[in-house]
Amino acid sequence: MALQRISCDALIIGSGQAGNPLAGALADAGKKVVLVERHLLGGSCINFGCSPTKALLTSAERMQQIRNAASYGVKGGSPQLDLAGAMDRKDAIIEKTRAGVQHNLTPEHPNIRVLHGHAAFTGAHTVEVMSGGTVQQEITAPLIFINTGTRAAIPEVEGLLTTSYLTPTQLLDLRELPEHLVILGGGYIGVEFGYMFRRFGSRVTVIDSGSHLLGHEDTDVSEAMQHMLEATGIEFVLGAKAHRVSQPEKDGAITVTAQAHTGQRRIKGTHLLVATGRQPNTDDLGLSAAGIKTDDNGYIQVNSRLQTSARGIYALGDVHGGPQFTHISYDDYRVVRNNLLLGQRRSTKNRPLPYVIFTHPQLGRIGLSEQQAREQGIAYRVAKLPVKTIGRARETGQTTGFWKVLVDKNDRILGAAIFCEQGGEIMAMFQLAMAGRLRYQQLQDMVFAHPTWAEGLNNVFRYLKQK
Repeated sequence: MALQRISCDALIIGSGQAGNPLAGALADAGKKVVLVERHLLGGSCINFGCSPTKALLTSAERMQQIRNAASYGVKGGSPQLDLAGAMDRKDAIIEKTRAGVQHNLTPEHPNIRVLHGHAAFTGAHTVEVMSGGTVQQEITAPLIFINTGTRAAIPEVEGLLTTSYLTPTQLLDLRELPEHLVILGGGYIGVEFGYMFRRFGSRVTVIDSGSHLLGHEDTDVSEAMQHMLEATGIEFVLGAKAHRVSQPEKDGAITVTAQAHTGQRRIKGTHLLVATGRQPNTDDLGLSAAGIKTDDNGYIQVNSRLQTSARGIYALGDVHGGPQFTHISYDDYRVVRNNLLLGQRRSTKNRPLPYVIFTHPQLGRIGLSEQQAREQGIAYRVAKLPVKTIGRARETGQTTGFWKVLVDKNDRILGAAIFCEQGGEIMAMFQLAMAGRLRYQQLQDMVFAHPTWAEGLNNVFRYLKQK
């Protein structure tokens, strides 16, 4: 097959949560767009991130609701997990969403051409696309957007590569329940997967080198999360650095040897999940040929408008480092769209960073933590409301957790950590208040419907104390 030479107005490499809407916006503006994807349309969120994990977490939580039914006066039997059925449901959700992405990119946008293959730079504004082992297309474009995302980072641990360890992506395709799942990494990914498989019925052990879970959170928040997870039966080995992994027989047990402050620990399990972080998909893009600079970890360096060191080339989403969340990737799209198409000035500076850990209860976070406020020298007061004092919590039986809100010297909200049933939704209320620069007294005196979780906004500031 002869090499196709294609010239377009804009080339997008990677079909993620920034690249897809940007393709549509550019095409609507009359630009000829080529989008190259080497794997699955939709990026990590749809295919192996948010959508599949939250679908499976929902199945896990349904099991727990059945287990707890008797405490609500409802007679029921012991739930039996159909993991294959849960995976089938997850796959159906993904396939429907992916089909929607395909539909949005092609029939609705005649200015968009989608190519499947691996793109790599050969010059400043020239990219080759390889498929089936040969270069199929050569594309030139004045505007190029890199949205290639990240993949699981595999730590250098003796013996790990010779074992049948699992990445988070691979774990999402299991059809048989692990008897004992060992997880390397106590961050957000490890916590959610640990919670999920413990609710499914697996024994779960989490190993992390940090002294506490969720190293970016305040100590009281991470300790509350750990106590909740321990109450479900999850075992934690913290302050422990894994230095050897062994699996004497390929289908046999996997043993992780770790050095903890209490001495050497050997943890044996049937399955091992590696959830120690992410690395960018930049090592095979030929970035040097285009003059695109990266940091020491391979993340593309960008300014606040997401421009790389090469003129006319942008990086969006997880590939440029920083907080790795779908909603941040989507906001990257808005930054580029507003600057290029709407004649506005928009940047990534000072944008909010909301996120949620989807355990039960959830942890919703927005704004500054206490640790961050102290590091930045910002004066604050803190209010901490036990969830059990909220009427809705008592009525629903969801009394675990607390609300923690920071207020500045002008009585405006600096940040909130909401460890609570519907914590993510409640966190968003504080985010709206922060965006509107409301003083806490306005929330304290606001009329909310009774009985709702929102009523906690009336009560949390009763606990406001000087720090």
